[in-house]
Amino acid sequence: MSVAGKIARLPRLALRAPILVYRYSLSAFMGRQCRYLPTCSEFADEAISRHGAWAGGWMAAGRICRCHPWGGSGFEAVPVEVPPRARWYAPWRYGRWRSGS
Repeated sequence: MSVAGKIARLPRLALRAPILVYRYSLSAFMGRQCRYLPTCSEFADEAISRHGAWAGGWMAAGRICRCHPWGGSGFEAVPVEVPPRARWYAPWRYGRWRSGS
């Protein structure tokens, strides 16, 4: 891998690191609290790995905003492709922000 490729991966790794720390430390003590499958930390890790720091980060933020006692639940996989209306200057279009929509 070229130096430019390694540098381009840094934001992705910087966002994934706290997720992995949370998953293997705090989450292990709290038990399974997430209403979704895969869990929010697994979803965030996969979204960032698959779609990069910007798009994957916004997808993860949308998922975390929906994970609360009055929100939805159930199985929700990371989208295979970035939503067609998503643009870098309109980050709210990357994720789903409401349950059931």
